[in-house]
Order: sequence, then structure tokens, then C-alpha cells
Amino acid sequence: MSFTNLELLEKKLNYKFKDIKLLKKALTHSSYVNENNMKSYESNERLEYLGDAVLGLIIGEYFYINYPKYLEGSLSKMRADSVNEKVLFFISKNLNLGDSIRFGKGEIKNGGRMRESTSADALEALIGAIYLDSNFNEAKRIVLYLFQEFLEKDRYKLFNIDFKTKLQEKVQKSGKKLEYKLVREEGPDNNKTFYTELFLDEVLVGKGKGKTKKESQQEAAKEAFKGMDKIV
Repeated sequence: MSFTNLELLEKKLNYKFKDIKLLKKALTHSSYVNENNMKSYESNERLEYLGDAVLGLIIGEYFYINYPKYLEGSLSKMRADSVNEKVLFFISKNLNLGDSIRFGKGEIKNGGRMRESTSADALEALIGAIYLDSNFNEAKRIVLYLFQEFLEKDRYKLFNIDFKTKLQEKVQKSGKKLEYKLVREEGPDNNKTFYTELFLDEVLVGKGKGKTKKESQQEAAKEAFKGMDKIV
């Protein structure tokens, strides 16, 4: 992993590491450690554990301060929805984090660089590394900077909507019929991508792709739901 990648990542983070070893560790997957006969604690898993706690506190505090009349149950759900895997993956993708993570060759071959959970875990490890490299307030600044658009515009909610159910409820009122068709699969068995087309009374209304059939159907339903007012 070149220093050019690290410097570019620091630029995107708006943060300069004092201890570059912490940044490298945050970007070191356990598969790289195993293949290079390193100690298990040299992977990013311990930093991920710490970053998860730091992230939860920062986001929890944000909702506590900005929603003073919300009760514990609502605050907990908002926090959980904001730090789920899909949101973390979306933010890590904006940082091109997957390109900077050090993987073992076997993990790369198995599609590890494209795996949502891996990038999401690395983002948590990165937050843990920033916390150790600086302090809580600095980690808070970075987290709120990275999550700003999601929190202020409630965009995190888009990642937690069951569009298939919502679409079905809306279509039932019209008496029309929805049909999901799996049109193709790509990639090896351990890293497939599924492509789905969604038809409303034989009219194509949405397309989606995903790592599972269910995910591809959700993406197709999401696309169709956005334009449903024009066709129902």
C-alpha cells in the first residue's frame, strides 16, 4: 500500500495522522495478517471494536442533542439505522476505502475488496484509529463531517426502507400485478452479482442489481417506487 493512497485518504478525511502506523493498521485485513505470518492483533479487528463504540457514542450524542423530545426507543432506532452496514459502506465507498485496504491474495480472489461488510468494518477501524491518534473531540469532528449529509437530511432512512413492501402496498390499490424477473447472474459462485427487472402488468418499471437476489429485487423496487406516481 503506497503512501500516495494514504495521503489521498487523509485529504478526503480532512485529517492528518500523527502516527501513520495507526492508519496502516486500520486498513489491514486479517487475511493479510494471516498470509504474512503476522500477529493476529496486527489486523484492524481491535480498532474496529473501538471505532464501533466511538461511532455509536458520537451518533448517539448527536441525536440526543438535536432531538430533545424523542424518547429512548426512537433515539436508539435512529442511531442503529445511521450506523448500519449499508450506510457505513456508502461512506467508505465515497472515501474509496476498499482500494486502500491490505488484503491477502486469497481474500482478493474471493471478492473481499468488493464486500460491503469489509469496507464498513474498515471505516469503523479508521474511526478508532483517529480517536487513538488524537482525542474524542477530533474523532467527533471527523465522524460528523463524514455523516453530515446523512444526519441533516435523514438520508440514512433511505437505507432502511423495505421498498418491496411499500411498493406492493401502493400497487395493491390499483389492482395491477408486480413481477420480479431475475435476468442474469455474473461472477463466480462465491462472489455473484444478480440482476433483476421489475414489471408492472408486463411494463418494465425498475431495474436492480445486488450481491443477493433479495438485494437486487429491493434495488429494482426502490427505482420503481420513486417513479410510481407517474405509472399507477
